[in-house]
Amino acid sequence: MKDAYQFKHKHILGIEQLSVADIFHILDTAISFKEISSRSIKKVPTLKGKTIINFFFEPSTRTRLSFEIAAKRMSADTFNIAASTSSATKGETLIDTARNLQAMNPDTIIVRHGSSGAPGLLARHVEASIINAGDGTHEHPSQALLDMMTVREHRGTVEGLKIAIVGDIAHSRVAHSDILGFTKLGAEVRVAGPETFMVPGLDALGARVCGSIVEAVTDADVVMALRIQRERQDDPLIPSLREYSQFYGINHNLLQKHARPDVLVMHPGPINRGVEMNPDVADGKGSVILEQVTNGVAVRMALLYLVMGREGGRG
Repeated sequence: MKDAYQFKHKHILGIEQLSVADIFHILDTAISFKEISSRSIKKVPTLKGKTIINFFFEPSTRTRLSFEIAAKRMSADTFNIAASTSSATKGETLIDTARNLQAMNPDTIIVRHGSSGAPGLLARHVEASIINAGDGTHEHPSQALLDMMTVREHRGTVEGLKIAIVGDIAHSRVAHSDILGFTKLGAEVRVAGPETFMVPGLDALGARVCGSIVEAVTDADVVMALRIQRERQDDPLIPSLREYSQFYGINHNLLQKHARPDVLVMHPGPINRGVEMNPDVADGKGSVILEQVTNGVAVRMALLYLVMGREGGRG
């Protein structure tokens, strides 16, 4: 008899580490948790007695709050630390800060950091499980998982779909994780953006690099716009936001002419309306942007459960 599947990851550092079976297990677990958020009393005792620290070195609304809500809905004790209120402002190193947090015996530390690889570094120095909530331009695994969950809910499958990702690919950890995740599940991922927003090696990740936005969105099942991440750019990489909107903004006319009639419109947020996406598209019938936010809570509940709950691995 074949052994039952077991989730064996102690840390969630990126989509790269996850197998197809891991991804499906996370998504199926998230679906089972999603119903909790629609109850009148949105709480279960699943993680009662567990301690979770949100350790965010960068600003965040959706991700930090989503992880906090996810933890509290499973009755875990949660604590939030921002870089501005931590001892990092006094010169303490990241590793020393994490070791001091570990001395308080948390079960999981959720980390967002501006440096690629920071969560992986911490995972080598603490006993707690580390969940990457976004590191530099590297990965944002929980965002990619909620994106896959949203598409799967609407289409039933990801395999065979055409996914267009448009915008600031170079500075987007979301793009990196989405390319890895969607291609692992059998989708064709296309990317497009100004040359200054592209990086070498996207084809090695499995993406098809398109020369124009029209090429990217033609017959697309899903179109995802990315925010221009000006905070990660030393100098402006485009002439103006107006010009960017003209050539790479997602608008109703573009989708109507080139994408599938039932195209799903996505955005990881926050949206710069009128820049990467017009308001009529963001709020239109194909938009699933708010569903992404809803599914983010369910996915993060699943991740916390799998690294800490009775199924959680320690490998």
